[in-house]
Amino acid sequence: MATTTKMRPRALVRASGGPRYAVALAVDALGTGLLRPFLLLYGVTVLRLSAPATGIAMTVGVVVGLVCMPAVGRWLDRGARSTVVAASMLVRVVGVALLLATPAGHVGLFATAALVLGVGNQAWPAAHAALVATVAHGRERDAALAAGRALRNAALGVGALIATVCLAGGTTALRALAVVTGLAYLVAAGLAWSVHLYAQPAAASPQSGDAEPAPRMRALLAANVIYVFCLNVPEIALPLVLVTQLHASPVWSAAVFVANTVLVVTLQVPLTVLMSRFSRRTVLALAGVVLAASYLGFLAATSLGRGWGAPAVAVVSVVCTLGEIIYAGSATALVTHLAPPHALGRALARFELSTGFGLAVSPMALTALAPHGPTALWGSLTAVTLVSASAVAKERGQEMRQGDS
Repeated sequence: MATTTKMRPRALVRASGGPRYAVALAVDALGTGLLRPFLLLYGVTVLRLSAPATGIAMTVGVVVGLVCMPAVGRWLDRGARSTVVAASMLVRVVGVALLLATPAGHVGLFATAALVLGVGNQAWPAAHAALVATVAHGRERDAALAAGRALRNAALGVGALIATVCLAGGTTALRALAVVTGLAYLVAAGLAWSVHLYAQPAAASPQSGDAEPAPRMRALLAANVIYVFCLNVPEIALPLVLVTQLHASPVWSAAVFVANTVLVVTLQVPLTVLMSRFSRRTVLALAGVVLAASYLGFLAATSLGRGWGAPAVAVVSVVCTLGEIIYAGSATALVTHLAPPHALGRALARFELSTGFGLAVSPMALTALAPHGPTALWGSLTAVTLVSASAVAKERGQEMRQGDS
């Protein structure tokens, strides 16, 4: 059993990469919050593309962007850290520039911009995790990763709020938001690069040689695809259920989303530190159980129908968010713990591939299940999440070799 970590704010900032890097994260997330939630609206309103064409272009951009992950993993394993983080931000600068250069009605160039933005968005999490893993170790690393997520969510929320207020300006405001987003990415890239963090590539063990692969973690990666669905529940599944099945006011959907953001910002670090007394794999399996319980709660809440249904869904969403927080605080930390130093980049790249795939398929899965009723939606999510939690708990080969603590 592990010892509970206690982190002071100053130590947490240092373990997360230092003050300049923390500012880079905040500026980058602020820029992302300004445009990313409204990229579909930009395509439809500013570029006058059809909604289906815009959505397909964005989805293809995300999926194809995952192709870059093996190269990112190899780059990280050669010792690069802050350079990869800065590169992921600079790539998004190029994506925003392409977006601004796209003429109205040109879906091909919009798709290219979405692809370039997707490459940057997919590369960043692995690069950030590798950087933190180089600066911090053990449970301090877990807390630092949690702090980075909390900071990023806070800045994303502020950016989205500013963008929402600015939307009254129409297409001119959307173009201005894109310009500010590009400038924010550029500033963040400069700050991240100025950290100048580089890790000496770890020497491979004499027994395995230089070609020792990253741990496969097959059960963990497969389970992660399902776990990731929880990230899209507040944004996709709950608004769909509240509006189309319970016929509730859209205000309830907004309230759930705001509550989710506030809880992640305020509880991500404390809850991760609290859970540090248990093994990371145990915590990750527990996250699956909590998420499954919340899905059953949503099933019960929707059975209440109009009136009490919407408030009940809002209450249960708190449980779902707690499961999300526990998952986010343990999943990446477990990967950084299991991976040998010389294969950390490749392990994180594989993990990000599973995360990106889950994020890509979950909207399609959720919207396909919802029309078949609450039992089909929440019952299916409960079943597959419990199976995933069980698979995570049973995959103990890595812990037997390294000892998860």
